[in-house]
Amino acid sequence: MALDGIFLRHLKRELEEKLIGGRVDKIHQPNREELVIAFRTRESAYKVLLSARANSARVHFTSVALENPKQPPMLCMLLRKKLQGAKLLEIRQPELERLLHFDFDAVNELGDHVVLTLTMEIMGRYSNVILTDENGKIVDALKRVDAEMSSQRLVLPGVAYQLPPPQEKLCLLNASNSEVVAAVKALPGDAALSKALLSVLQGVSPIVCREIEHRVGRGKDLAVRQMDEEQYFRLGYFCQKLKDTVERVDGSPYLAVNRQKKPLDFSFLEIQQYGTAAIVYEEKSFSELLDRFYLEKDQLERMRAREQDLLRLLSNASERLSRKINAQKAELMQCAQRDELRIAGDLISANLYTIPKGADKADLPNFYEEGTPLLQIKLDPALTASQNAQKYYKEYRKAKTAEEKLTEQIEIAQDEIIYLDSVFEALSRAATSQDLGEIRAELMEQGYIRKLRSKKEKPAAVSAPLTFQTSDGFTVLVGRNNRQNDRLTLKTANNNDIWFHTKNIPGSHTVLVTDGKKPTETAMTEAAVLAAQHSKAKDSSLVPVDYTEIRNVSKPQGSKPGMVIYKAYKTLFVNPA
Repeated sequence: MALDGIFLRHLKRELEEKLIGGRVDKIHQPNREELVIAFRTRESAYKVLLSARANSARVHFTSVALENPKQPPMLCMLLRKKLQGAKLLEIRQPELERLLHFDFDAVNELGDHVVLTLTMEIMGRYSNVILTDENGKIVDALKRVDAEMSSQRLVLPGVAYQLPPPQEKLCLLNASNSEVVAAVKALPGDAALSKALLSVLQGVSPIVCREIEHRVGRGKDLAVRQMDEEQYFRLGYFCQKLKDTVERVDGSPYLAVNRQKKPLDFSFLEIQQYGTAAIVYEEKSFSELLDRFYLEKDQLERMRAREQDLLRLLSNASERLSRKINAQKAELMQCAQRDELRIAGDLISANLYTIPKGADKADLPNFYEEGTPLLQIKLDPALTASQNAQKYYKEYRKAKTAEEKLTEQIEIAQDEIIYLDSVFEALSRAATSQDLGEIRAELMEQGYIRKLRSKKEKPAAVSAPLTFQTSDGFTVLVGRNNRQNDRLTLKTANNNDIWFHTKNIPGSHTVLVTDGKKPTETAMTEAAVLAAQHSKAKDSSLVPVDYTEIRNVSKPQGSKPGMVIYKAYKTLFVNPA
C-alpha cells in the first residue's frame, strides 16, 4: 500500500507538531474497525482517525464527520475509562516500520500516574489498534487474535505485547546508498528494478519503488541484470535523495488523480510515473491528502457493512418471489387446457345413451370442429356417463378458478418484486445511518422484518428530501426512499408542481417546485436529469423520464410505499451524466 513507513514518518511529524502535550477529550468508535480520538490542546482541538480497515489502514488528522452508534461498543467504553483526560507524551516509530506508538500519561483507578500506550499497526488485513499498560501487557485491541488465528503472535488481554516479526531489509535511516545498490546487484534472476528495491528496502511502497525505476530509466522499464554502470550510478543518486528525504522528513503530500478526477495514488515524492494519464496535486498536508483519497471509498465501505443484513433480506425475498412466480406460471400453463375439459363434458352429455356402462373410453363426434371428427375421451369405468360428464365439468370449473387466482397471485408477486427493486435502489443510494433506519422501518412496517415486542422504540422519523437548485433558480426535491417519496408526492408537493419519475424503472420521486410560475425548459430538463440520476438507470446513456402535474398522481388504496399511478403524462429522454 502507498502508506509506507516513510509516509508514516511524515505523518508522525505532522501529528507531533500539534498533539504533543495535548489531552484526550473524547473517544468514539464509529464501527468495529475505526476509532476517532478528539484531542484538546492550548491552541485548538483536533480529531485523529485510527483505521484498521484491511485496504485503508491509516492514522491521521481528519475533518470528516463520522456517524457513531447509539450505544458505544465495549472497547470504546474501555478506552474512555483508561484514556479520557490523558496527556500525550510522545509518538514513537521503530525505524521505518508501519506502526506508531502513542504514549499517554494517564491516571489509574488508584489515582497514580501511569504510561499507557496506544499502538497503531498498519499491516493490511492484519492492521490493528492495541492498548497496552505500563507493564507492556495488552489491555485490549480492536481485533483480538487467539491461538486458532495465529500461533506466532497473540493479541489478547493480559498477554505481553510483541512487535510484529521484523523484516530482513535495509533501513534508509542507517544504510548507505552504496549498500542499497550492492543489495540490488546481489539479487538473482531478471527482476524488475522496482521489485528489487521493494525486496531490499524497509518502509517503501510499490509506488515509491516504481518512481525510482521511472527516474533511473528515464521513463523506461528496467531489469536489474540489464542495467549498465550509468544506470547504477543514477540509482545510487536517487537512493541518496530518498535517504535525505527520510532523514530530514521533508517530503510533500502528492496526490495523483485520473482524468475522471478519481484518486489514483499518493506519495511523499512527486509522482511522475503516470505521465499524462494522471494529474498530480500537492495537498496542504498529509492528513488532508488521506482524507481526500479515502473519503469516497470509506463511505461506501461503511455503508455496505451496515446494510449487509438488509441486502441479504431483500435478496432472499426476491429469490423466493421469483421461485413462486415460476411455479405459478407452470400451473397456469396447465390451466390453459381447461377448454378441452369443458368440450369433453359437453360431448359426453350429448351422447349419454350411446356410451355403454363400464366403458373406459369413448369415440364421440366433436361438433365443435368442422366435419365433426371423432374425439377419443377417457372415462372412469366406475362412473356412469352422466357422472363422467359432471367430473369433467367440475375439473373445468376448478381449472378456470385456478387460472383466475393464479393470474391474480402472479400480478401481486410481480408488483412485490417491483417494490423490492425500489427498496434495493433506495438502499444503493443510502448515505447515512438515518437513511438505513428509514428503510429498515419501512421493511418492518411491510412485514419483511419482525418487530421485537420487548423493544418499545419510537417510529423512525421521515427525513427531509434532497434539495437542488436548477441553473435558472427553480427548486427540485428528490426523495431518498419510498416512505419519503410518499410524503413528498402526496403531502409536501402542491398540485401545480411537476412530478418526475423514470419510466418503468425503480427510482426516486422528483418534484419541480413551480411556486405558481411556469417552469422553463431548462428547469424541466434538469429535473428530469435528477430523476434519472437517482434511479436504477443512473449509469445509462439515455433514460426515459415521465412527467406530469402532481394533481395527476395518486396512490391506490393498500399499495406498497412509493407505489403510485399517474395519468396525462409526457416523456423526456435525458442523459444522467
